[in-house]
Amino acid sequence: MSTRGISILGATGSIGRSTLRVLDQLDGSFRPVALTAHRSVDVLAELVDRYRPRLAVVADADAAMPADPSGGADWMQGREALIEAATHPDAEIVLNALVGAAGLASTIAALRAGKRVALANKESLVCAGPLVRRAEEEGGGELIPVDSEHSAIFQCLQGCAARGEVRKLVLTASGGPFREWSEARLSDVRRADALRHPTWEMGAKITIDSATLANKALEVIEAHHLFGMSYDNIETVVHPQSIIHSMVEFVDGSVLAQMGFPSMEIPILYALTYPDRMRYESRRFDPVAAGDLSFEPVRHAAFPIFGLGVEAGRAGGTAPAVFNAANEVAVAAFLEDRLDFPGIPAAVADALDRWEQTELGSLDDVWHADAWARRVTDHFVRSQALC
Repeated sequence: MSTRGISILGATGSIGRSTLRVLDQLDGSFRPVALTAHRSVDVLAELVDRYRPRLAVVADADAAMPADPSGGADWMQGREALIEAATHPDAEIVLNALVGAAGLASTIAALRAGKRVALANKESLVCAGPLVRRAEEEGGGELIPVDSEHSAIFQCLQGCAARGEVRKLVLTASGGPFREWSEARLSDVRRADALRHPTWEMGAKITIDSATLANKALEVIEAHHLFGMSYDNIETVVHPQSIIHSMVEFVDGSVLAQMGFPSMEIPILYALTYPDRMRYESRRFDPVAAGDLSFEPVRHAAFPIFGLGVEAGRAGGTAPAVFNAANEVAVAAFLEDRLDFPGIPAAVADALDRWEQTELGSLDDVWHADAWARRVTDHFVRSQALC
């Protein structure tokens, strides 16, 4: 395999760092040509020194840029510069690990430029699934999932001649740190509790989303757009061991599951090398060490935001963008101790109840719904603080 250029959007985050660890093992098969960070300028500078990309981007327009940029890269700043990284002419692959709706424009730009997008930014499909798919078709790009659950389904579907052979997709969820907590006890959740995920090491926002199960709702919507499956044919089960990453049931009753010890490096690797598999040193799977595997239903009453998200997905149009934006604001408020844990789904429900549904025709429709939901949710958070 010849050397392939890769842009890593969100290089200083958990997925970005995992991607760089993967590249370190692949003996020059991939070369970073663009690296971006939100505002971790010092960390990005260290990565530029080490990997020598052609372009370095700091997305936050207010962040202090290095006085003497090093590493031989061109440095750019601002969200518009993310598009430069996503469409860099030397990048064949774009790993999009940006957090939140901010990653949407980069996904669409990369697909329109004919890039392979290794997608770890689920909000792209949640907020604008039809627009993303249209950009992929029109630009000749390629969308490969990086989320462990969607990568598992993608791998299980290899060799499947037609989607008509698939009866059901089964997404697994760890259940988060509060899987066994009573509804009453959830009112006492503190930030440190919610950030203590039992099986995965992730950024703060996605860790809170896993604790509320909002993340799993986002993944259901993403699976709908990625694989063209009806919501009626997408099931979610709690699997505390996080060994089976997802399953596919076929019309003949056969079920395929992708398994392994929790590691984001494997789905990242597959998104980069697909359709090939490359030798990679990782923890080998041992069924005995994995131990007993168990499954439980989702506790909808305890984690109401899951149902809110799935229903927003079913509604379609701009409802998923409202759900996503309201959740982002509510999670930020929780992390800042301005909203309690039950307040997160309450804030999202308030925004969805107030929203007058509109069709999704362009990115402007997404941004309008996003901005409206942020204003409404911020008002909800401030009203709760006064109570």
